[in-house]
Amino acid sequence: MTREMENPHPDGAVSSASYTIQEELLGTPRKLRVLMVGAGASGLNIAHHMQLQMQNYELQIYEKNEDVGGTWYENRYPGCACDIPAHNYQYTWEPNPEWSTFYSSAGEIFNYFKKVASKYELYKYIRLSHLVTGAVWDEEQGIWNLQIKNMETGTIIHDWGHILINGCGVLNNWKWPDIPGLQSFKGDLIHSAAWPEDYDVTDKTVAVLGCGSSGVQIVPTIQPKVKLLTTFIRSPTWITAGFAQSHAGPGGANFEFSDEQKRNFRENPDEYLKYRKEIEGELNQRFRFTIANSKEQAEAREYSIKDMTKKLCNDPRLVKALLPDFAVGCRRPTPGNGYLESLTKENVQVVTDTIDKVVPEGIVLSTGEVIHVDAFICATGFDMSFAPRFNLVGREGKSLAEEWKVKPTAYLSLAAADFPNYFTFLGPNAPIGHGSVLPIVEHTSKYIINFMKKIQTQGIKAVSPKPEAIRDFDTHLTEFMKRTAWATPCRSWFKNGKIDGPVTAVHPGSRIHWFHMLTDIRFEDWEFTYVSNNRFRYLGNGFSVKEQPGRDTTRYFDFPNEGYRDY
Repeated sequence: MTREMENPHPDGAVSSASYTIQEELLGTPRKLRVLMVGAGASGLNIAHHMQLQMQNYELQIYEKNEDVGGTWYENRYPGCACDIPAHNYQYTWEPNPEWSTFYSSAGEIFNYFKKVASKYELYKYIRLSHLVTGAVWDEEQGIWNLQIKNMETGTIIHDWGHILINGCGVLNNWKWPDIPGLQSFKGDLIHSAAWPEDYDVTDKTVAVLGCGSSGVQIVPTIQPKVKLLTTFIRSPTWITAGFAQSHAGPGGANFEFSDEQKRNFRENPDEYLKYRKEIEGELNQRFRFTIANSKEQAEAREYSIKDMTKKLCNDPRLVKALLPDFAVGCRRPTPGNGYLESLTKENVQVVTDTIDKVVPEGIVLSTGEVIHVDAFICATGFDMSFAPRFNLVGREGKSLAEEWKVKPTAYLSLAAADFPNYFTFLGPNAPIGHGSVLPIVEHTSKYIINFMKKIQTQGIKAVSPKPEAIRDFDTHLTEFMKRTAWATPCRSWFKNGKIDGPVTAVHPGSRIHWFHMLTDIRFEDWEFTYVSNNRFRYLGNGFSVKEQPGRDTTRYFDFPNEGYRDY
């Protein structure tokens, strides 16, 4: 089905008298203005590849922060690092042999993205300290109208584009825990995702709430410095073997690369590529243990029980508090080097009682006990509703926040019904729990760029996924999730903080499954509106850009097998 422009002829035919040939070569790209929200990993990747792959376009990226890097610019809490091996948390097209450690720190990752932006001259596309506050679709014009706030001056500006791309990231909109009296606390109230620059916990009495990825990095990092550390464990969690264990240090520990290793990576690119592919291959196998009744799940559970019990010094109270009864992988696997060991230290107390409220002097437990602290650190996660932080209004005045209020349902994680020419990175049910996010970003960019090139060269005004295609995809993923660890009862950001679901944050399949799925765009799942009332006007004057001077018009002689799909 297509959305056609109004046709005055009742029989559906278009009068040849009203039709004119477009005096252009087949394949000529029309001018396309593209607006992007966010200059993190997604924004930088698509900017670089639009430079390489597209012609006749304008790109404007709006970034709310003072520099690029997204989450790696924002997160600076003690111990902040990536739990994916550094050499695989980088663009495939910009390998860095200089990573200092196996699991790299937030600061080093931020510097990597900053260097990429400078090296490839991407800053020219980016307006820093500009927060997108609203976007409204204009059906008649076929454009998005944006409202943007200059964070330095407070002034409001407006912009427009044919295409709107959301690269805000999946773990970006942090939130305070829902605890009565939280803001009445008179000490230092800190969220892990908004850590005050140069804040020092030395000799302070500190409480940490949360045992997700941030919490398990903060606790062992600050434990040697604080006077007393109280950590609240609201629910058990698997602290599992790290990603790519066979390449990590002893016991899965982090380690520093020597100057000799770095030099070898620099001077032997083939060997460096082999090393990276070995790690990536190992990461790509991890999906197997998320199948609830698989052999790999049983093995992961057995290993994790033994490893956690040992690191907790067989303390029965801690083992009971930490070891879950749900499947390994129900929450995102958290390596947490040093975390379990830190819980056994003399200056650490683990509290499993629930928090009743917060008062000016500290935290009141359900037992009535008051824990007096100087600082309360909340490592309590993010809003995982997937609706953009800005007000996004599509066809017929529909708000994406309202459409996704109960459950976010996207087309293959990339687009939403009734929001034309809108694409998103890492949307609902992308494979964000499966390994490094960078290859995911790269494959998403390929999909979006290929779609934009079709829009440019085939006279397309607007595209949006069909509601029935989204419904069918949602039916498939809902049924598939029943066989996974993610569906077992646990409170997880994969389920937007709920215990029983639905699972909205991860793909119903492996990373390779998702990459394969995106390779062949199913245009039959999309509605198209055309610039002209004749969809074939883009055929132009009878000639093609592929026969311009200097182009090889006999290429098919040299590559007779080129063009077949590879499955």
